[in-house]
Amino acid sequence: MSTDNLVGRTIAGFRLLTFVGEGGTATVYIAEHATYGRCAIKVLKTRVAQDPTQVKRFLREAEFGERVSHPNIVATYAWGEDEGRHYLAMQWVEGESLSNFAVRSGTLAPSVVGGIVRQIGGALASAHAKGIIHRDLKPANIMYDPATQRAVLLDFGIARDAEASGEDRLTRTGFFVGSLQYVPPEALSGELVGEQADVYSLATITYHLLTGLLPFPGKNPRELFQQLLSQPPIPLNQAVKGMKFDPGIERAVMRGLERDLGARTRKIDAFTEEFCTAVAEAGQKKAGFLSGLRGMFGGNA
Repeated sequence: MSTDNLVGRTIAGFRLLTFVGEGGTATVYIAEHATYGRCAIKVLKTRVAQDPTQVKRFLREAEFGERVSHPNIVATYAWGEDEGRHYLAMQWVEGESLSNFAVRSGTLAPSVVGGIVRQIGGALASAHAKGIIHRDLKPANIMYDPATQRAVLLDFGIARDAEASGEDRLTRTGFFVGSLQYVPPEALSGELVGEQADVYSLATITYHLLTGLLPFPGKNPRELFQQLLSQPPIPLNQAVKGMKFDPGIERAVMRGLERDLGARTRKIDAFTEEFCTAVAEAGQKKAGFLSGLRGMFGGNA
């Protein structure tokens, strides 16, 4: 447990009940509040609170969360500073991280992946409409409830405002932000990225959920970095021997993974629609095929 353990304390009216986990900059708790009820609260670590850049990034996450309202984006309730502690209170989301669920479940059916893509694509489209690029889209930043099949996007900690000037950036030029397995090639130079960066990351998540693998086979960061810059991704239908998807599904995923921005799907809603339509059409083809078999074999197929 974090040395910043605050269980039992009250911050700005939020009674901290249970330690949930921690990252490099903040600790997360389940809390209770008279108005919001059960919620999650993120508290900036004491040592990090001395770094103006980290504080600014923390506050920016709160501002972005407050700016965007969508059923598949975790809701921001309150944020600020109380007795020297910076906090961010958010909706408590039931379920588990999509990364944990994918490990437990293995590869997912295209219809299940389509449901996740539809929800997260809608969340990202809403953020993009407000000028916010997520930049750290990965399964660990998505909560998923298998019982309801609801997916919720989290963590705008390294998101950027598409309208902000270069002077407002919090990352040094030449350094990329995000997770290397899901970051788009154009981000590796540390340059500012646009909406197509989130398209690429969502396409990578889609590929991973369908196959259990990533589009590039690099065994370490150095290999992966070089492959992202110089090699094409492994085609979806060549990822796993014997695992084949409808051509429309493969085409939608691989268009989202194009290195060339001119060839990559431009908008997140376009990627979402192309992939989900391909999944639906593939399902219809399969249903028609099975129906034909039942007709041939007297309903016993």
